[in-house]
Amino acid sequence: MVEKEEGGPGGISEEEAAQYDRQIRLWGLEAQKRLRASRVLLVGMKGLGAEVAKNLILAGVKGLTMLDHQQVSQEDTRAQFLIPVGSLGRNRAEASLERAQNLNPMVDVKADAGNVDAKPEEFFRQFDAVCLTCCSRDVMVRINHICHKNSIKFFAGDVFGYHGYMFADLGDHEFVEEKPKVVPKASPAVEDGPDTKKARVDPSETTMVKKVSGKIPMETSGIQPRAGIPWESQLQGEVLVLQ
Repeated sequence: MVEKEEGGPGGISEEEAAQYDRQIRLWGLEAQKRLRASRVLLVGMKGLGAEVAKNLILAGVKGLTMLDHQQVSQEDTRAQFLIPVGSLGRNRAEASLERAQNLNPMVDVKADAGNVDAKPEEFFRQFDAVCLTCCSRDVMVRINHICHKNSIKFFAGDVFGYHGYMFADLGDHEFVEEKPKVVPKASPAVEDGPDTKKARVDPSETTMVKKVSGKIPMETSGIQPRAGIPWESQLQGEVLVLQ
């Protein structure tokens, strides 16, 4: 990771402004600054995990921790582009570290060879967002509960052949929506009166309405495994997609 020198537009370095120019034009400087301040935990470094890691690193998050206790298999060498040739038997997260870091030296990329099942609640509190792949439902429910309680953005997903699923718990989100202004219907007496006394309303006039979008945790989302089918199997994945 390289240190970033402040002094560019909006408090980001000139190097960052040049590297992230196209995406700043897409979602704005403030969104890029929020990405720049975010630390993300990514669990599971198989094919999907590698793709998620690549996208997060190129987007310019502050830090990414790749957590995976499994070793590189023959299947991983064909599906995971961050793992170099000759890495069979190595830890998947550690084997992915060098290529992941080379994607963007301005992002602090770390590898953790621990088991997510053994991580205490305190471990997850250091992150702004947690993304799970290759996890059992029990693990996802437990970690989602931790994230929901601590206002940490939570994502979970997996891929099974041509099928896949994704779940997100982003907590409560406040936003403002612009809607056409509703004008009370005038009384007959006013309608029959002179034009000068009739209400003059611009048909293009709008009003801003504040709304709150709430997310439910995975435990109560209705996502359930089909009885008799292992959660990790491709058939279970197809069932999840079709629910």
